[in-house]
Amino acid sequence: MIGEYCSLPSERTLLSHSPKTGLRCKMVLQAVSKVLRKSKAKPNGKKPAAEEKKVYLEPEHTKSRITDFEFKELVVLPREIDLNEWLASNTTTFFHHINLQYSTISEFCTGETCQTMAVCNTQYYWYDERGKKVKCTAPQYVDFVMSSVQKLVTDEDVFPTKYGREFPSSFESLVKKICKYLFHVLGHIYWAHFKETLALELHGHLNTLYVHFILFAREFNLLDPKETAVMDDLTEVLCSSPGNSGATGDGASSGASGAQNHVKER
Repeated sequence: MIGEYCSLPSERTLLSHSPKTGLRCKMVLQAVSKVLRKSKAKPNGKKPAAEEKKVYLEPEHTKSRITDFEFKELVVLPREIDLNEWLASNTTTFFHHINLQYSTISEFCTGETCQTMAVCNTQYYWYDERGKKVKCTAPQYVDFVMSSVQKLVTDEDVFPTKYGREFPSSFESLVKKICKYLFHVLGHIYWAHFKETLALELHGHLNTLYVHFILFAREFNLLDPKETAVMDDLTEVLCSSPGNSGATGDGASSGASGAQNHVKER
């Protein structure tokens, strides 16, 4: 350590007997400290190049899937199936799968490693039931998401499972809100924890889940293109592959966005 180096007895003797040598030593230390500070700083307000590199976009990783199934066909509403039933079934399934995917890297997503809920250059804030803006860490945000979605999908008044029960008039807007939250979680896994996912050899599962989720959301206009723009580069690569020829690379289908429950800062 630099501080320890200058505190050695020989150095103190040298500085006391040779003022010029001591001055040179001080100047060298100041120069080194200045270089170290610059190396830690963000040039022009941007993140260091190493942090800007998106490992999940590398070809050898984007090609990884657990199946080559044509997801464009899988997301289409089957004949004689009620639209709300189809939305409810798939939304619940996506919730469980994304929750499971996050659980594989949750031990790496801590208040220290992920002090904000960030995806690329976007930071998300939570709004509580009183409308108060809450700045929280990524694991706290994900906990808010999973808890609120769990509460909705298990509410018989929102996601009815018994025969004769009707879906609420606000059901579609609630599904859009859920999809938005789940998209944030998927985006954070890619942005902050893809290396851990790669080390666990679960990137094929993550890619497959992402493609299925995005194509389903597009099919029923569940995500606002402005919401998904933060991950457009990944969506373009994954959802425009031969196995998903029905997809386009424009981010998402047009449609009204659900109720906002966060703000973005770029």
